[in-house]
Amino acid sequence: MQHAEQVSEPPSSLRLPVFMIGQDSRGNWVAQEKSGARGGLFTNRAGALKFVKFENGIQPRTVVWVNGVLELNTSAASVKPSEVLLPDSLQRVPRAA
Repeated sequence: MQHAEQVSEPPSSLRLPVFMIGQDSRGNWVAQEKSGARGGLFTNRAGALKFVKFENGIQPRTVVWVNGVLELNTSAASVKPSEVLLPDSLQRVPRAA
């Protein structure tokens, strides 16, 4: 009798986060980690995908494309906006009044 090989999953600390990408009810593109810890709104699909690439290296198994409406869930965020560090390319440029 042969024993089936058991495949164990890597520890959660080694697993890449799963991101969902889709559009909200207003047509904005949403990229959000499945747990809700990280995410954002984008004007186009390319921007959402670029964000996910930056966060996890765009591993194919870590992206879920949502066909329906995907609203950004901000209730799961426990970080204050002032604590978020963005790469220079994503920093806001102050507007003159």
